[in-house]
Amino acid sequence: MLSRTEPPPARQAIPQVDFELDDFDADEGRYLDFYRQVAIHEDMLVPLAEHHTSTGAHSYYVLFDRTATYGHPGMPVYVAVHLKRDRENETFDFEQDRLPLPAMAQSWLIHRGCPYNDIGLNPELGPPPADEATRALERRLAGDGDHYAMGYSYTCDDPDDMVTVVALRALDEGTPSPFRVVVEEVDTDTWTHTLREGGFDTKDAALQWCNDRLTGEAGPLPPVRPVAASGRQLGVPSAIVPRSPGRSR
Repeated sequence: MLSRTEPPPARQAIPQVDFELDDFDADEGRYLDFYRQVAIHEDMLVPLAEHHTSTGAHSYYVLFDRTATYGHPGMPVYVAVHLKRDRENETFDFEQDRLPLPAMAQSWLIHRGCPYNDIGLNPELGPPPADEATRALERRLAGDGDHYAMGYSYTCDDPDDMVTVVALRALDEGTPSPFRVVVEEVDTDTWTHTLREGGFDTKDAALQWCNDRLTGEAGPLPPVRPVAASGRQLGVPSAIVPRSPGRSR
């Protein structure tokens, strides 16, 4: 079974991440946080992208966690890590977050100081984009990801239907189609992936489409379109419990 980012055997060996912290320390609580949140599965983290500043004070990583869905179905499989090193005092600090799509991990890092052009994904790892529509949407998510709040995601690694659905809410109430659904689908025959976006007027409609997609019952994604301004307050979508993922047969 192919994972979401493990390449076929003919491709290059899977690299391992090196956080380069051998000469650094942190207070006990912070060190334990880093171990529990990041380093506990260090040998199972695949570096899809990384950038280090010239002084070594900052490092940015987009990592794929090969253990993510083993015990927690639907869990985001990508980890964004920002390491901050104080070389004078030989200490370090960090931020991290789990995100369902690589472009969202890139966006998280970009908005923490990583240059946009320096956190490109390794093209030898994972299925490449299938078309220009996918590439364009990934560029937009990486650059404008701070315009949306994530409310729900589910990653299905069924080899017959490898799909990730993400429900987002626009932070600007005037944004057309304030609730968005982004869908990544992996074609294991061609080893490519597509990314598509749909627009919804309500949280419930967006979440229902996600649920229907995971059971193979969803219709086409509705287009993103202008909606009439309203006085309702936009809330962050709350998680729903999807029915058993995978297409209906």
